[in-house]
Amino acid sequence: MLLRRMLIMLGVVLVVVLALAAYKGFSIYQQIQMFSAPQPAISVSAALAEEQPWQGRLPAIGTLKAYQGVDLAAEVDGIVSEVLFESGQKVRLGQPLIQLDSEVERANLATAEAVLSLARVEFERGRSLVSRQNISKSEFDRLNAELLKAQATVSQLRAQLGKKRVLAPFSGTIGIRQVDTGDYLSPGAAIATLQDLSRLHVDFFLPEQRAPQLQVGQPVRLSVAAYPGEQFAGRIAAINPKVENETRNLQVRATLDNPDEKLLPGMFANLEVLLPGDETKIVVPETAITYTLYGNSVYVVKEKQDDDGKALKDADGNTQLTVERRFVETGERRAGRVVIVKGLQAGEQVVTSGQLKLDNGAHVEVVEDPALAIQAGATGQ
Repeated sequence: MLLRRMLIMLGVVLVVVLALAAYKGFSIYQQIQMFSAPQPAISVSAALAEEQPWQGRLPAIGTLKAYQGVDLAAEVDGIVSEVLFESGQKVRLGQPLIQLDSEVERANLATAEAVLSLARVEFERGRSLVSRQNISKSEFDRLNAELLKAQATVSQLRAQLGKKRVLAPFSGTIGIRQVDTGDYLSPGAAIATLQDLSRLHVDFFLPEQRAPQLQVGQPVRLSVAAYPGEQFAGRIAAINPKVENETRNLQVRATLDNPDEKLLPGMFANLEVLLPGDETKIVVPETAITYTLYGNSVYVVKEKQDDDGKALKDADGNTQLTVERRFVETGERRAGRVVIVKGLQAGEQVVTSGQLKLDNGAHVEVVEDPALAIQAGATGQ
């Protein structure tokens, strides 16, 4: 009886163990089937690496300056008797702008001219007398010196009188005036700013390594925040013959016409120096580049092949695609595109979005880039 019970218990335990083993085996089989099943393709967008003409450009930032600009000031002191301009007025070369009180200088000049007139009469009389030897040669020399002294005094007073009137040193646009009639001006006191806006300078800096690529007359193109989307053309006018010791940069000055006077001195400018000649470069969208500390890379889309080198097909007969991570050397970037210097051939397809989901050898499916689709819809194409 006892033996029978033991056999029954052993049978029950054996059945339980076999059931557990079967369940575990079935679970392992399901996991194996899940991992061995083909992974679904990862959706990515892609673009071709294109070979196209690429003009080299040197980007820089600069500041606009007037072709001629000065802060007007008086050389001598005095009371302002007349203000002969309005704020913001266009003035021409030599136009009177400020008149200082000059009554004292005019009176002194009249006295000096009277002394000059007397000195000239005495000199003429002395020349007549010395020719007849009625006066000594030394007396005649003294009369000549008195005449020269009187002439110098008159010239000095006329120059002082002229400084009582401030004239425009060049044609341009005058700024907001800083003086009014009746103000006392000391030497050097500001009157207004005068700027020639018909042409402008733009000063900028480039690394010293760019010096061999620069020359006077080279075209530049610039833009300012005040007029987004608009570009202005100029040319290099001067290159500083000295490199800055602190920054190791080279100062360059370009000049551009400003016929509409839209640009103003002091504006911040983004500019590019256009290098001569168009070289053929391999170009890809900038979004295709993955930037890391270990180097820049792209994912190249390729056909998945079997051991015999034949392209693999899916159930629908479409060629299966995979990606290969490839490190590249990049060059200039401009307008959302970047030059590939090394590591990529023209005509190869590179992933432009979805790189975060990828690894080397991942199975992919190329779909339309959503950003490009939205852009095409916005432009009506």
